[in-house]
Amino acid sequence: MLTSQELIHYSRHIILPEIDEHGQEKLKQSSVLIVGAGGLGSPVAMYLAAAGIGKLIIADHDTVERSNLQRQIIHSLDSIGNAKVESAKDTLEKLNPWLRVELIETKLQEESLNTAVSGADLIVDCSDNYPTRFALNQACVGVGKPLVSGSAVQFNGQVAVLNQSPHSACYHCLYQDGLFNEESCESQGVLAPVVGVIGSLQATEALKVLLGIGNSLDSRLLIYDALNATFKTIGITKDPACEVCSHS
Repeated sequence: MLTSQELIHYSRHIILPEIDEHGQEKLKQSSVLIVGAGGLGSPVAMYLAAAGIGKLIIADHDTVERSNLQRQIIHSLDSIGNAKVESAKDTLEKLNPWLRVELIETKLQEESLNTAVSGADLIVDCSDNYPTRFALNQACVGVGKPLVSGSAVQFNGQVAVLNQSPHSACYHCLYQDGLFNEESCESQGVLAPVVGVIGSLQATEALKVLLGIGNSLDSRLLIYDALNATFKTIGITKDPACEVCSHS
């Protein structure tokens, strides 16, 4: 049950007929794993915390550097040199006193990755490299957990909802392992607000999936071009021969 303080705190959600008090209680009972506490993970974590998710699991093994602060708004100058997950927790607990934050300060691999994915209702991929994205996708497919994927580089960003149902496409259906060019903010650069746009969209899709409202980006890829101020959406077809999800 929501307390009297929570009813006031989330009042702008509760007056939305698509959410109301029942939906807000559902969010309070939900847990979300966020992989990456950087440019994308910052707005995702902050908006999900503010929105009333009951438990956030933050996974990141890096420390805060000065070059992060241009876009990673969950951290501050005082955080430089500290673990990103600890810095994120400090910020999130100031946003929401009812939030439970669990930290994973090691690189998620195999058993630890599967354990982390199994312990959440939904996973948000805010990582910055393809090996992590493929491994995370495989773990999500293995236990049937929805995955909200996002990426951003230079002036462009992408968001997709994957594995929402047995009929949904997975990340491997979109990008086959090995058939990609590695790009990162470190090597390519990124306009700071672009990660904010993509991270906010990821948080929005996560809330929609958890609440079961609206039409999510299930098996669809939303592409944002900041320079030309355009959005476009393309469908992602589930690959019947996909080596990851075709037999799930």
